[in-house]
Amino acid sequence: MKVTLKVWRQKNAKAAGEFKTYTSPELNPNMSFLEMLDVLNEDLANRNEEPIAFDHDCREGICGTCSLVIDGKPHGPHKGVATCQTYMRSFSDGDEIVVEPWRAAPFPIVKDLVCDRKSFDRIQQAGGFISVRTGAAPDANSIPVPKEDADLAMDAAQCIGCGACVAACKNASAMLFVSAKVSHLGLMPQGQPERHRRVKAMVDQMDAEGFGSCTVTGSCEAVCPKEISLDFIARMNRDYAVALLKGDPKKIAGGGAG
Repeated sequence: MKVTLKVWRQKNAKAAGEFKTYTSPELNPNMSFLEMLDVLNEDLANRNEEPIAFDHDCREGICGTCSLVIDGKPHGPHKGVATCQTYMRSFSDGDEIVVEPWRAAPFPIVKDLVCDRKSFDRIQQAGGFISVRTGAAPDANSIPVPKEDADLAMDAAQCIGCGACVAACKNASAMLFVSAKVSHLGLMPQGQPERHRRVKAMVDQMDAEGFGSCTVTGSCEAVCPKEISLDFIARMNRDYAVALLKGDPKKIAGGGAG
């Protein structure tokens, strides 16, 4: 099969970008979308043209770096998968496919399809940790964890920080990402000492990075490759309200958690 690709090309963060059209070489329908880009780049290099820059690492749906908007949808046409798990058999011979990077001010374009997502790192650094005693590992049963809490924490911990939620949101909100990171620590007994300090610090950093507010349209949940639930946003908002009340009650009126 062959496809026509309209790809966003941008030399650097300061340069103006534009879509350029390419016809792919012959493709195997069972190759992944990223493998297709590899084949296209090899063809471009053979013709002494600049290859297309795109992010990738594990190619197993784990790392979250394969951040592409494909035909207007983050990660492509299917639900619950990353770009590296989208295969060319999802398209038909002769299709025109539009490929572009995440579109959000807190994710500035570095080159072509590569975005700078260090803003997510700064949010996690603002509060994504727990305090534990150093020394020998505690006995596995010394801190009992209710199964419901453990399951919810694992659901939240599945977030791979790809940023699809931001790319899909009309406000470029990072609430789904932040709520997952807040919840997977806040649900566990070990995460309780910093629970309210953590949520306030991470929400404040999210606001400082320029992410928009949440209007609960559900677009984030719809495109999340790990299908993180909107319920975590509600959980984070409750913790954020408590954090403000524990601090300065007057600040509750201006709250930053959407």
